Amino acid sequence: MKLLLLGAGGREHALAWKICKSSQLEKLYVSPGNAGTSEIAENIAMDINDFDAVGNFCVQKKIDVLVVGPEQPLVNGIHDYFENNPRLKNVTVIGPKKEGAILEGSKDFAKKFMKKHRIPTAKSKSFNNQQVIEALDYLEQKEGPYVLKADGLAAGKGVVIESDLNKAKKAVKILLEGQFGKSSETVVIEDFLVGVEVSMFIITDGVNYKLLPTAKDYKRVGEGDTGLNTGGMGAVSPVPFANREFIDKVENQIIIPTVKGLRKEGIDYSGFIFFGLISVKGDPYVIEYNCRLGDPETEVIMPRLKSDILELFDGIATDTLSERDVEIDLRTASTVMLVSGGYPEKYEKYKEINIGDLDEKSVAFHAGTIIKNNKIVSNGGRVIAVTSYGKNIETSLKVCYANVEKITFEKKQFRKDIGKDLITKK
Repeated sequence: MKLLLLGAGGREHALAWKICKSSQLEKLYVSPGNAGTSEIAENIAMDINDFDAVGNFCVQKKIDVLVVGPEQPLVNGIHDYFENNPRLKNVTVIGPKKEGAILEGSKDFAKKFMKKHRIPTAKSKSFNNQQVIEALDYLEQKEGPYVLKADGLAAGKGVVIESDLNKAKKAVKILLEGQFGKSSETVVIEDFLVGVEVSMFIITDGVNYKLLPTAKDYKRVGEGDTGLNTGGMGAVSPVPFANREFIDKVENQIIIPTVKGLRKEGIDYSGFIFFGLISVKGDPYVIEYNCRLGDPETEVIMPRLKSDILELFDGIATDTLSERDVEIDLRTASTVMLVSGGYPEKYEKYKEINIGDLDEKSVAFHAGTIIKNNKIVSNGGRVIAVTSYGKNIETSLKVCYANVEKITFEKKQFRKDIGKDLITKK
């Protein structure tokens, strides 16, 4: 197979790394890619939201499978573009059409969908920019903490959690006044749930699905889950509390009703679904859906997927996903994200990166890197994720942190407590 993978982050490098292990692969292109993907695939400079350019490239290079890493092209309708273009009908797109991507593209839609199909989630109410007074009145009736979510995509910055009522009111006004443009013309206000978060993922052809490994990511920039939210500072897989009993609850109460609900709505969904969950006293609730894999969770779930990922993609292409096997590595994988100094606020780019010889149980997944003057330099807030295997969380983290020290760049920062909350006290 010839594949084109869209995206430039750690998720895409981890996907590319996994794709390259397939015996079915003839050629892999990544657009735009990063310094890491350039070592295992061919990077293509292209605007991934220019569907004509992506389509023309696929025709020119006779691409069999298009894998869409980030959410924006999916929400913008890249799958629909391919399906409606006679030249591109033979390309299998891994990622849903626009009507399915709305699960991530609209928090309001997702909440209404869950309510309709009786999928457990926090109680909520939505307000548009003509209902500011109603939104403020609603907040006054609730008890804090207050959870506010911009309806549309906001690059991971559209969620506000405030304990203070006045600050929550101010945040609602700012959102509805257009903080994120059209994305915050509607705001969802939902109840705050107390529990432990976990990420679950499936790959589906719209009828059948296969479970991928569980993961837990760490969003706050500071240790002890303090400071600003980021795109993710690290992750661990598997998650100890997500045992068979919990996973059975998730499948029966959330995954199966979601897949069936999409079909009932007439939504033809193929690709990945990310379930951002919270365990409240052992019961799962949906915090959010994503229409693609998470980042940095992909950096721990791809190393634990023993099966050939192209087999799963072929299962989607040929409607034979139910016949494909998913085998999971029983080892733990942990990843620690190395970030630029100042991230997630202002930070400097183009810092030269030196990568030493990593342990055989470790791999460096590039996130914000490029090649400049024949050197690997930083090109984003999140720079490199170091992922390591171990027989349990403790050993995988020990290996991971030892290898973190082998990568250097000016003002390198990282959290030193990833996964520590999951280590059982003896």
